[in-house]
Amino acid sequence: MKKTVNRALMTLVMLGAPMMAHAEKIAVVDMAAVFEQLPQREQIGKQLESEFGDRMAAVKKLQEDLRSMAEKNQRDAALMSETQKTEALRKMESMQADLQLKGKALDEDLRRRQGEEQNKLLGQVQKVITSVAEKGKYDIVLQRGAVIYVKPDADISNQVVEALSKGN
Repeated sequence: MKKTVNRALMTLVMLGAPMMAHAEKIAVVDMAAVFEQLPQREQIGKQLESEFGDRMAAVKKLQEDLRSMAEKNQRDAALMSETQKTEALRKMESMQADLQLKGKALDEDLRRRQGEEQNKLLGQVQKVITSVAEKGKYDIVLQRGAVIYVKPDADISNQVVEALSKGN
């Protein structure tokens, strides 16, 4: 097992050595840090909130109505007839089904739109990374998670965030 691992590592080194010999300048980008610092994230959040705010409020109101109805039924159970209890239970079950349906649809739509916006943002980030790499004359840009060690001056994440903040 140990020999197999050593052979695999040697093969990687042998294959990577020619590539690394020709690469003059390598940079890394911490994509998670870049996305965390982007001012566009806040704009996207506000946009999605305005787009889905009414539906979110409707679902929240339905939850509150269902909760208050359950509390009322529990409080008034001793005073209610069996017919009233059955009627209240059916109404609550109907509200619960409606809540689940609306909540699931909202979650799916919100997740889809978040994905669309993240993909747009990813495209912008990739363009800026390319621009920063070209300006800095980097031959290779790797994602931070793909490397074990990198000198701090080879990390261009802050440059990418600054360029995106300026609107590039």
